[in-house]
Amino acid sequence: MIPDSHADPIELFEHFFTQARAHEPHDPTAVALATADGAGRPSVRMVLLKGVDQGSFVFFTNYESRKAEQLAENRHAALCFYWPKLSVQVRVEGLVEKVEAADSDAYFATRPRGSQLAAWASRQSARLASRELLLKRFHELEARHADQSLPVPRPAFWGGYRVKPSRIEFWASETFRMHDRLLYERDEQGQWTRSKLYP
Repeated sequence: MIPDSHADPIELFEHFFTQARAHEPHDPTAVALATADGAGRPSVRMVLLKGVDQGSFVFFTNYESRKAEQLAENRHAALCFYWPKLSVQVRVEGLVEKVEAADSDAYFATRPRGSQLAAWASRQSARLASRELLLKRFHELEARHADQSLPVPRPAFWGGYRVKPSRIEFWASETFRMHDRLLYERDEQGQWTRSKLYP
C-alpha cells in the first residue's frame, strides 16, 4: 500500500527512493525518460536520476543528443521509475528546463575522469562509422589530458536538465491486480491535490 499521509509528493518520492537505494540490486536511479518532437512523435530511453532539487528531477546528458533536440522542440517530458523489489512504480510528467551552468560544472567535476573524457569523445546520437573511431577519439583525449593534476573542463554541449513536475503518480502492486494508485496534480498556484485511481 502507498502511504497517503504525505501532502507533498516529493516527500513521498524520497520515502520510496530511500527504500529503493537500500534494497534494489540494480541501480535505483535508472529511470525511463520519454520525450516527443514538435510533431508529437515519442521516443524513450533510460537515463540516471542525479538528484531531486528545487522539487524537480535532475538528469544530465549531451545537449546535441536526440533527446535534447526533442526537448528544444517540445518541453513536455515524462519519467517512469520502477523498483521491482518494492513493487513500486512512480510516473512523473512536467516541463523541462536546463539546469544552471554552475550546477552542470559542479556535477561534471564529480564524474570519473574516464566518464568526463567520454563526454567529450561522444557525439551522442550522431551516426558512427565504426567503434574504432570512437575509441580513437577517446584515446586522443586521454593523451591531451594526460596531466592528472589538471581538471577536465565540462564541454559546453553537455549539461543537466530538470523535469519540473505537474503530475506525479505512485503505483504499488497488490494481489489480484488490485493495485494501489495515488495521483498528485499541481494547480496553477503550485498547490498539490491528491486522488486515488482505479487500478
